[in-house]
Amino acid sequence: MTVQGLLRIAALLGATGVMAGAFGAHAIKGHVPAARLETWATAAHYQQVHAVALLVLAVWSAVRGRVMAPRAAWALFAGTAVFSGSLYALVLTDIRWLGAITPVGGLLLILGWFALATLERKGSDGSVS
Repeated sequence: MTVQGLLRIAALLGATGVMAGAFGAHAIKGHVPAARLETWATAAHYQQVHAVALLVLAVWSAVRGRVMAPRAAWALFAGTAVFSGSLYALVLTDIRWLGAITPVGGLLLILGWFALATLERKGSDGSVS
């Protein structure tokens, strides 16, 4: 993954997150039960939060001149796709077993955040701070 690729992923997640939020608020409102609409809103919210996290990671990577925390980036991206994607699919199809996939996405998101938390920062002299 390149810095440009990370920026594109963040931007696409952000754009599609806005689209998903608008779709939930306008297009499917009144066509699905309130509980499913709330599930849709949760998916859009998590997508937006993690799009911003990936955007911050992309900016940090651009400043540093290389992709920082690539494992965290992939985990956050995959986690968002699985978590939010499974919830969107569940709302649109009402296929209940799709809800069993959602925790896998949540676990990937958690792993991504832990990967960020455990980064070691090396100074120019090689020391770790």
